[in-house]
Amino acid sequence: MTALDLAQLPMWLGSLFWAMGRVAGLFLVAPVFSATVISVRIRIGLVVVLTLVLAPLAPATIDPLSGAGVATMVGQVLVGAAVGFVLKLVFEAVSFGGELVAQSMSLGFAEVVNPQAGGSSTVLSQFYLLLVTLLFLAMDGHLRVIALLADSFRSLPPGMPAIDANALHAVVGFGAELFSGAVRVALPAMTSLLVVNIGFAAISRAAPSMNLFAVGFPITVSLGFIALWLALRSLPGAFEALQNDAWSMMRHLLGS
Repeated sequence: MTALDLAQLPMWLGSLFWAMGRVAGLFLVAPVFSATVISVRIRIGLVVVLTLVLAPLAPATIDPLSGAGVATMVGQVLVGAAVGFVLKLVFEAVSFGGELVAQSMSLGFAEVVNPQAGGSSTVLSQFYLLLVTLLFLAMDGHLRVIALLADSFRSLPPGMPAIDANALHAVVGFGAELFSGAVRVALPAMTSLLVVNIGFAAISRAAPSMNLFAVGFPITVSLGFIALWLALRSLPGAFEALQNDAWSMMRHLLGS
């Protein structure tokens, strides 16, 4: 019985290592999972729990202590990181859309510390990011990511080429969603504020002596908040459309 257990030990270790590689790669990059506001101990605990849950799904056909096993482990981390990066692009697109709205309503200087990015970002960008994070959790997006990661062991088992040149090209091409998605999120509010700025341009031509900086700034901010409040109705639809594109790309990467 002892010999049998020792013979099965590499298979058990392989299953744990492959599952841990994909889960750790996901937690390194994916939004919500990689949030620095969550304690490191909690994130490590979640990685351990998900590893134990997903380990039975990971086939162990390669010795994890061999050179091929090390290369396979690196590939599993890349698979999880690629999935997390695609999802992160969606959140960054919404955050960038908040930046565009803030610039349009003259609130680009109102910045706060962004603990996730390690720098500072505008208040509206943080506000948009908080809203879509709550939407993502309310729509069970975190559960869908875990389910997708579990299905990936069937469609892309360890030992197969993880991320090839075509997959990297597809991920880079999906980066265009960062800009198109930002425009999709910010377009309703930016269009309304553009009309306001056109009105100020007409007033400046009609009354050149008027101090538009003193008059226009509070009006722009006030009307900007109204436009922002009205534009928030379209945010869930825009975020869902971006998410659908991200799910399609992640399934394409995982071959499912």
